Amino acid sequence: MSIFDKFKENKFSRLKCLNALELKILALILMLCDHMWSTVIAGNNWLTYIGRLAFPIFAFQIVEGFYHTGNFKNYLKRMFVFALISELPFNLMAGGGLIYPMHQNVMFTFCLSLLFLKALEKAKEKGRLVFILATAGVFVVSFFVGFITFVDYYGYGIWMVLIFYLSKNIPFGWLLQLAGMIYINWYMIGGLVFQIPAFGRVWQIPEQGLAVLALIPIWLYNGKQGPKNKALQYGCYIFYPLHILILALIARFL
Repeated sequence: MSIFDKFKENKFSRLKCLNALELKILALILMLCDHMWSTVIAGNNWLTYIGRLAFPIFAFQIVEGFYHTGNFKNYLKRMFVFALISELPFNLMAGGGLIYPMHQNVMFTFCLSLLFLKALEKAKEKGRLVFILATAGVFVVSFFVGFITFVDYYGYGIWMVLIFYLSKNIPFGWLLQLAGMIYINWYMIGGLVFQIPAFGRVWQIPEQGLAVLALIPIWLYNGKQGPKNKALQYGCYIFYPLHILILALIARFL
């Protein structure tokens, strides 16, 4: 490694100040803001604007978890169990009742994502050509699977996980992340727009496009896990169904 490369590495490593736990807590707070907007504090649109950043951070951490887990089956099983636990609270929040088949909670999105990541890892073992073909196939299949299962963020959510997977450990992977996040969130999802007057004109910004800003904390990730114990691990999992249940009940009885 040249002196310049060492200088560049040291310079940017000092900017990487967030460990995995801190990144997850940030995502949980942003998610809470978004869910508060949709249930008990309607009209405060800034809550859902910053809430757009939550999903990409979780998607990034799913890839990190996939690479660092010592037992993929247990990781997937834990995700699936909490997806089942979360479904009734999610139905109450999203649909107002115990049954809401048209939208499944985000943990099912991540369960599907993990299965597709595992398939790609298997394909990678069989050579570059097989991996390229498998990647193309997974993008097509996952997009339709995400829609027909009605998981949160549909196929777009699985695609975001795939982008973080494909960009890991490759030169200029951040460019792939940036391009992928802009394409998926800004152009494919889009959604409602808000206007920002600047530089003599009014800019039309799609609400979901704000998710691209999630790359800022993601790029500040230092690769370290941070404090780890069972209480913290399961506390982060439990937070999801618990907070949506509380918000759903508050909204129902207000």
